[in-house]
Amino acid sequence: MIKSKRYKNLIKDKKEISSKSIKELLPVIKKNCTAKFDESIDLSFQINNKQKKGEINIRTIVNMPSGTGKKIKVAVVCDESKKTLAEKAGADLVGGEDLIEKIKDGNFNFEKLICTPKMMIALSKLGKILGPKGLMPNPKLGTVTEDIELAVKNAKAGQVELKNDKDGNIGLSLGKKSFTDDKILSNFNAVIDTLEKEKGNNSFKGEMIKTIFLTSTMGISYKLKLDKHF
Repeated sequence: MIKSKRYKNLIKDKKEISSKSIKELLPVIKKNCTAKFDESIDLSFQINNKQKKGEINIRTIVNMPSGTGKKIKVAVVCDESKKTLAEKAGADLVGGEDLIEKIKDGNFNFEKLICTPKMMIALSKLGKILGPKGLMPNPKLGTVTEDIELAVKNAKAGQVELKNDKDGNIGLSLGKKSFTDDKILSNFNAVIDTLEKEKGNNSFKGEMIKTIFLTSTMGISYKLKLDKHF
């Protein structure tokens, strides 16, 4: 792999920086954002999901207080009585059986799918299509609900799913370079608070987070030092 001069300089500067708190590292990360677009500030970590009593997996959501800077296309499958509510809330696609048929035919012009409980019976038949794409609505994630209006607003405002892979790795965006440090910190704290709750709910033994890193889209990663251990 051929590395650019810009990237090599970033690696050279990194050698002088040890593990620091996110407040200390944000200025460094932003300084490394030299691409011609608004780079994302990304968080990646590994949880200790290999426990003595079996493997623990996390799958939950975080409502980012500052949003993520990304526009999310939201589709809603609901009955006729809720279509107007979904549209007013900002849903990009709204339908019932007609929308289910479009999805069945391979039309996926959306990034999040929300459904009412009544329509889940029909939608569940598309599990083999929606499941592998991570689009199957789930009550635990707030995407199977009667409160369509709230679900759409949360999705549009920057709701992020936390889900680890088989090795315990989780990655997500905390926002953009153009965000103020306070906005990024607000999102970071929301993620940490959610993980802390998950630790209590899942009875983790020992420390939950093994490693945690911060980076930008075109930058390099820096190891974070958390203010608290869990």
